[in-house]
Amino acid sequence: MSKLPDFEGLAMFAKVAEEGSFAAAATAMGVSVATVSRAVTRLEERLGGRLFNRTSRRLALTDYGHTLAERAAKIYADAEEAEDFARETSSRPRGLVKLAAPLTFGARWVAPQLPEFFRTYPDISVDLHLTDAHADLIGEGFDAALRIAIMEDSSLVARHIAHVRRFVVASPAYLARYGRPQHPQDLGAHQCLTYTNRSKRDVWRFTHKSGEECAVTPTGALRGSSVEALLPTVLAGLAIAELPEFVATQYFSDNKLEPILTDWRLPEGGLYFVTPTARSRPAKVSALADFFIAKLTTADWSAARQCASPA
Repeated sequence: MSKLPDFEGLAMFAKVAEEGSFAAAATAMGVSVATVSRAVTRLEERLGGRLFNRTSRRLALTDYGHTLAERAAKIYADAEEAEDFARETSSRPRGLVKLAAPLTFGARWVAPQLPEFFRTYPDISVDLHLTDAHADLIGEGFDAALRIAIMEDSSLVARHIAHVRRFVVASPAYLARYGRPQHPQDLGAHQCLTYTNRSKRDVWRFTHKSGEECAVTPTGALRGSSVEALLPTVLAGLAIAELPEFVATQYFSDNKLEPILTDWRLPEGGLYFVTPTARSRPAKVSALADFFIAKLTTADWSAARQCASPA
């Protein structure tokens, strides 16, 4: 005999005792009468005593059944309460969310939003990992990621938040000293900073407004794993760099940086909220997704595009 108590048998016995009949109990629990009858019979055989006196017209608890009915009813009520609590917990946003985000974007646009998020959802905590390396959501156990990319086919579920353009930029001091490139091919004669975290070789692919395409492999004195690593050298007037608009546009208004090659466009990426799966997504993850989608769809950098839009 199994050492595990027959919880199903006890629950069905308690319901029959409460309803006064197998048929009424079966209706209340949404099962067949035969299922209830088998469960009670199995429980009687397991316990070695008859729980009901049965006739064609009447069902009554035995003395032995009376001694067990109250305890079985408590077990049934406790189980219902546990399920209600579990349902409430799973539907109410609470718990820890492990979130990955790009380093610079996370520091400038994710972390500053978190105080409002915590005020709105005091029962949720966030384990925020900022890295420009490609986070393996499944392998590293992340619940979600904010990802800036040109999304390819993937088993991950991605919700698009906003378009993210990229600009080739230089400081006015650099352009005054070394000249302004007129064509992407001119970049071969310039110091151009590159990223080490690109999944493929760092190639700048341009498309002219006329439809002409051009690919350039940038070379320069510095390669970095993040925007923050490249910015000081660019701002110091020593090099050209490719920057995402949520960084670049912050330096256009005060003329610290200028967009160059404005008749050409680089491939436009997007900001996505990415999760391993959409099925059974916890309420805490859905709350975080909805919050950042609402905050970042019309973020300030989008408004700033007007001052930097290529012709």
